[in-house]
Amino acid sequence: MRIAYAGTPEFAVPALIALLGSPHSVVGVLTQPDRPKGRGRQLASSPVKQAAVEHGIPVSQPQSLRDATARADLTAWRPDALVVVAYGLILPQAVLDLPRLGCFNIHASLLPRWRGAAPINRAVMAGDAQSGVCVMKMAEGLDTGDVAMEERVTIGADETAGELHDRLAAVGARMMPVALGALGRGTLGLTPQPHEGVTYAEKIRKDETRIDWSKSWNAVHDHARGLSPFPGAWFELPGTQPARIKVLRTTRGEGAGAPGTVLDDKLTIACGEGSIRLLDIQRAGKQPMNAGDFLRGTAVAPGTVVL
Repeated sequence: MRIAYAGTPEFAVPALIALLGSPHSVVGVLTQPDRPKGRGRQLASSPVKQAAVEHGIPVSQPQSLRDATARADLTAWRPDALVVVAYGLILPQAVLDLPRLGCFNIHASLLPRWRGAAPINRAVMAGDAQSGVCVMKMAEGLDTGDVAMEERVTIGADETAGELHDRLAAVGARMMPVALGALGRGTLGLTPQPHEGVTYAEKIRKDETRIDWSKSWNAVHDHARGLSPFPGAWFELPGTQPARIKVLRTTRGEGAGAPGTVLDDKLTIACGEGSIRLLDIQRAGKQPMNAGDFLRGTAVAPGTVVL
């Protein structure tokens, strides 16, 4: 089959590579326009664009797909199906109707739980025991389409969103060629999503990244690992110039105390109930490091109250 592909971030690269190794022909790639990146604010291509260029696949980067001119490249590719993975643009009905066999999305949750923009982060932040990947035939609406395939995975007790992201990207890359094979044979079954259990994974807001030490240790732990490595949960060390510290990895600590109080010389910090121990952290503008290395360069005495 002739497959067009729409994706932007690193999560979407493994599925593209998997399709390039399948019997199908990837005839073109849609990805978001180049964006300024880094301190120099130089224009940078998306990871999907970089992979497409490396493999000699035509790339189109429209600002939107709402008019026929913006869809010209996609129309010219004459795809039998469009595969969409974290593309970042809304597909109007004209695009959903364009491929002969439809548009199919890899979504990193167990639908209908965590429809929307940040399903991996929200699942970990909520303390979910399971996540997974759904291959869905797209419909107008936010992740409301019929599900063709589903694979579940267990979320580890200390697993970060970044680690789950990589696992689910690999799962989706394995599933999509199988789904397209069934689609081409006319054997791909579709199951409507249940009406019960719908939740929405809203984009992560800056105002929800600061750690609230008054919460229980497991809530703080899930918050930190659900935002690791990006955008990162954080707190401030007190001082003449408070230092912002991003928390990348934690585990359950021993002991208790007033919320936000450092309990020992291993960066165990009291929460509203119980405590967590910081394992990997990152000072603003510095490289990530483990807590032991951090403490060798920065004294944090027991009894210190972090902000």
